[in-house]
Amino acid sequence: MNFNSLIQDDIIKIILNFANKETCIRAVLLNGSRVNKNAPVDKMQDYDVVFFIKDLANNDYRIDDNWIYDYFGNPVIVQQNDNKNNSYIFLMQFEDFRIDLSFESLKKMSQRAKQDSLSMWLLDKDNMAPKLPEPNESSYFIQKPDEKTYNATINEAWWIQPYIAKGIWRDEFPYVRRVYDVYLMKAIRALIDWDIAYNYNWKVNLGKAGKWYKNYLNKKEYQEFIELHATTNYEQIWDSLEKAGNFIRKVGSRVADKLNYQYPFLDDERVRVYLSKVREELRNNNN
Repeated sequence: MNFNSLIQDDIIKIILNFANKETCIRAVLLNGSRVNKNAPVDKMQDYDVVFFIKDLANNDYRIDDNWIYDYFGNPVIVQQNDNKNNSYIFLMQFEDFRIDLSFESLKKMSQRAKQDSLSMWLLDKDNMAPKLPEPNESSYFIQKPDEKTYNATINEAWWIQPYIAKGIWRDEFPYVRRVYDVYLMKAIRALIDWDIAYNYNWKVNLGKAGKWYKNYLNKKEYQEFIELHATTNYEQIWDSLEKAGNFIRKVGSRVADKLNYQYPFLDDERVRVYLSKVREELRNNNN
């Protein structure tokens, strides 16, 4: 048994010790990456845990959070968020581990357990927990886009680029970075998702925000993707935008070919020409 598995066993014991001593906690569910045999194992993995509480309204662990210190130790930082239906979650970062601990009504047990295919029961005091299939990644598989979704995404990838040019023209750097990093990169990641997922018959989990792209893209294409991320220099952002256009055309047209959709080459060319003119005019204005 390696170090990581020993640590995991210890943390699970702490969680179950808490649950067993609290009579209102009737079942415990573990989900997420700690249940995923394909996820990398390290100390940075969260423990995503759900406590199912009998009479949730009258057993509120938000009123007094001393239980955190009593059972888990001193946290580095804690964030508590309220969810719908009176459920809530404590996000707790400790020195050597992190637990995202949800408190849910016992009445929601069956519904909640089936929301995530990466789930397994740690505790069922009343033998009432629904039987779950073997944990699998199906909840996280990339979905095949219909033609309308593809068209909207590829349109967004080109439509959003003049906004970036406008922000550079006006020297509105925070705006430029937000549009580039959030909206443009979101569209690009969708294209990458579809390009990869097609090759796996739409049964692949690429991780949140494409964090596992490195395992699926070849080295050259992964490096091209990394280099799309803009810097703090406007000239470099222009260069990144040009690279993004090339990348969108390469991956977007490849996806279109795979799915028998149409890539918008005319939009592609028109936006490229427009961006080139704006960049050149801006250079001339600054000379």
